[in-house]
Amino acid sequence: MLHQAIFRPWHTAASSVYLAITVSLTLSLSSFTRLTAADAVSVSISATPHAQYSSSIGVLGCKINTNRVAYWPMAVDCNSLCVKLSYGDRSVHLLRIDQSGGAYDVSYDAWNYLQTGKSATEDPIAGGGVAMTYENASMSDCSSLIKTGGGGLPLSAPNSMDFLFSCLDVDESADDQTTWVGKKHALFNIDDSLCSLGYDEKCTLDWESGANQPTCPHTLGLQTELTSDPVYDIEYPTGQKVLASTGQAVSSAGTPSTTAASRAAKAQQLLQIVVPAALLAVGMRI
Repeated sequence: MLHQAIFRPWHTAASSVYLAITVSLTLSLSSFTRLTAADAVSVSISATPHAQYSSSIGVLGCKINTNRVAYWPMAVDCNSLCVKLSYGDRSVHLLRIDQSGGAYDVSYDAWNYLQTGKSATEDPIAGGGVAMTYENASMSDCSSLIKTGGGGLPLSAPNSMDFLFSCLDVDESADDQTTWVGKKHALFNIDDSLCSLGYDEKCTLDWESGANQPTCPHTLGLQTELTSDPVYDIEYPTGQKVLASTGQAVSSAGTPSTTAASRAAKAQQLLQIVVPAALLAVGMRI
């Protein structure tokens, strides 16, 4: 009994110290984990230029800045669609709305700007992979790249529903049951990401009532030619602005320019009209 009376206080004290150390270490590790998850982690990549706009989830190019898009190997998710890409002392924010086949592609204009400080339309350069770093960023950092008024991600109502449903159908047991895309999206009755088919009109989806198809003023998915808000690419490596849907060069005024072949054809047509008329006029005088 004497032994126990002497030992137990020491044992209790030791246990308390051990418990305190364990709790302290656990809290420290927990804090470290939270800090690491919350902080942006910089990742080194080889960034390559991408000249033709596309989006695997159906984001409409006419409603965003297509010169600031990231084409990463990872699948596009419902929350982390904004990244910050840096090179030296320059950086740009990009919308990550397409999945590449393995490369870290970036809009040609952004890739060009990071190296030269100028747009590819002003000072175009050529090249391949360039060592850069990127980190995930807040969606608010990419708000200026979205042109829908309310800031919702512009999606094709005919072709983006699988992706949107995955962002709406979330785990009900999760703390935050709504994803960023689930909260911030805008549906348009435009059939393709290049905005060349359909109607530039907003659609609605009554998800709460169980609807699985958007409702639009016109029939969903009509293949009507759309020319009101075209998407433009910057051609690599010339820096020439071209119409994304056709590849046709665009003049400095912002309208499709006439190609040399087209100009020659029109000149030939003009000659076929003018020359006979001139000969006829001469014959009449004689």
